[in-house]
Amino acid sequence: MSNPYPHLLSPLDLGPLTLKNRVLMGSMHTGLEDRFFNYGKLAAYFAERARGGVALMITGGISPNRQGWLLPGGGTMNTKLDVLNHRRVTSAVHAEGGKIAMQILHAGRYGYHPFQVSSSRVKAPINPFKPRAMSERQILRTIADYARCAKLARESGYDGVEIMGSEGYLLSQFLCRRVNRRTDAWGGPIENRMRLPVEIVKAVRKAAGDDFVIVFRHSLLDLVEGGNTWDEIVTSAKALEAAGVHLLNTGIGWHEARIPTIVTSVPRAAFREVTARMRKELKIPICASNRINTPEVAEEILARGEADMVSMARPLLADADFVNKAAAGRADEINTCIACNQACLDHTFSLKRASCLVNPRACHETELVVLKTTRVKKVAVVGAGVAGLAAATTAAERGHDVTLFEAASAIGGQFNMAAAIPGKEEFRETIRYFTTRLARTGVKVKLGTRAEPADLVVGFDEVVVATGVVPRRPRIEGLEHAKVLSYVDLLREKKPVGKKVAVIGAGGIGVDVAEFLLHDQDQTIVEFEKAWGIDASVREAGGLTTPKPRTPRREIWLLQRKPKAKRMGAGPGRTTGWVHKLMLDREGVHMLGGVEYLRVDDRGLHIQHEGVTKLLEVDHVVVCAGQESVRDLLPFDMNAKGHGAGPRFHVIGGADIAAELDAKRAIHQGTELAARL
Repeated sequence: MSNPYPHLLSPLDLGPLTLKNRVLMGSMHTGLEDRFFNYGKLAAYFAERARGGVALMITGGISPNRQGWLLPGGGTMNTKLDVLNHRRVTSAVHAEGGKIAMQILHAGRYGYHPFQVSSSRVKAPINPFKPRAMSERQILRTIADYARCAKLARESGYDGVEIMGSEGYLLSQFLCRRVNRRTDAWGGPIENRMRLPVEIVKAVRKAAGDDFVIVFRHSLLDLVEGGNTWDEIVTSAKALEAAGVHLLNTGIGWHEARIPTIVTSVPRAAFREVTARMRKELKIPICASNRINTPEVAEEILARGEADMVSMARPLLADADFVNKAAAGRADEINTCIACNQACLDHTFSLKRASCLVNPRACHETELVVLKTTRVKKVAVVGAGVAGLAAATTAAERGHDVTLFEAASAIGGQFNMAAAIPGKEEFRETIRYFTTRLARTGVKVKLGTRAEPADLVVGFDEVVVATGVVPRRPRIEGLEHAKVLSYVDLLREKKPVGKKVAVIGAGGIGVDVAEFLLHDQDQTIVEFEKAWGIDASVREAGGLTTPKPRTPRREIWLLQRKPKAKRMGAGPGRTTGWVHKLMLDREGVHMLGGVEYLRVDDRGLHIQHEGVTKLLEVDHVVVCAGQESVRDLLPFDMNAKGHGAGPRFHVIGGADIAAELDAKRAIHQGTELAARL
């Protein structure tokens, strides 16, 4: 068989180390790094991805000292006890033929604790603590701490280290005038501001040896005011190369930047241009990153000479076997990352262990274990939304005889509607993945078939009810008027909508509907850059320019009963909600909270807002006021005892809880249930 991705799967010589392919698993903090007793779980997590074919993996951030902690008690490498824990990880990876580097990360003013330090006493907008400005003695001590940390990483069996110099952490805080207000030899012109990262690289190389890989994650686009210009970025990159870096990894944006860089609405490989420009400036290999989630996109970047390697972090949470599947010509079987952030970044920023919405086994490899069954059962799954699909395919993989009933003519359920939203095109990939997985696992799929209780009580041992939800209809006078549509009418039935629209409900679905009504297609990279004010040439500091939002197709009112809150219109998602809010604000959506809905009539929607009766003269009203579970198939009280003969019934997904459409919970429930049937 010919090589389907010749550039992606070719070796890469880093000097001290030759990698078997061009796939780097970028650093992601999972929460497992921060507890000694979790290192066995961390080892299993990395080992599974090494077994899946990844050439080089980077750990979550490990601090070189207490001041550099992300959180109190965070992962640190500065004692022999730390070495023993990390050897569990490196041994597991090497046993599977993989390579792994430890990321050294000093949080600086991003540290969520009172010990934080930075280049200057400038508080971060995303942190309540104000840092202390480092003295020269502290700076020199920190350089020594990095060197010690790298030496201990080598003793732990790591193949190298990645020095985190991006995303707004300590080294970014020295590199950029935004934070660095110093007037001594560590501040002022770029030659002084870059001194700390350059001296750290020199010290690490001296302490760990010339045959130990040094990766540096360098910010090529800060996306904040006071960030660096392209000339400053190139100057520091060349100095880092001269100091001993073997691979330069691309960093995009600070955590405090108000421009999205990794959410699903960001076009694939949106920042490849800056990596390509930097590659022309350096002799060492350079790695592209951000929103690269398919082997086709990765191959294209490498084939065009835009990078020497590609970083795929979240895609390897979604599918540990990504590389092996690509190499075997089975790319259609890859469980593609949809860039939702709901179980990875949202979890870590909420101090929870990371996982993955489309792959709940991620970071839970030792707990959510899928084994072949010793007793084959006949299993009926009713409903082919993501909960039912996860349950059906996992049960079939275990060896059960599975029949999947779906009343509609296609699988996917609510995901089909989500995929219709501009910027959520990735959701189609999950439906494609499950389509392939159903065929591979041998699930008997009955589309256009509404299962009845009589079809289920005989012939099956287990029945999984995953029948989902229906839109809830609130009690509003005139809701039967022709102006009124449900979100299903809009997104699934594609009913026409006028130029002025009121959306009742400002939760996740309401926000999606507003975005659907604003625009009819996904953004190109050029349109994305214009809309968010990104100057990829980085002529100006930080790569910022004036945003030029797209012209909205409609005038929209987004309404909710609850009093207007700061996050209204943001929808769910701690790390993604602000993106929706900013976009809706910029594109003129009227967001009203504390609304009482009076009636709908020929004139429009009558409301009471802030004590005043108002008429919204709209063409249509779209109702997004929550959902209700569909549980008609349950033949008895699930909580009662003594059900008698017949199959056991289980309820998952929206049929179980309809409070908010939660694909993360649905896929986890389906997988976990099937794993124990």
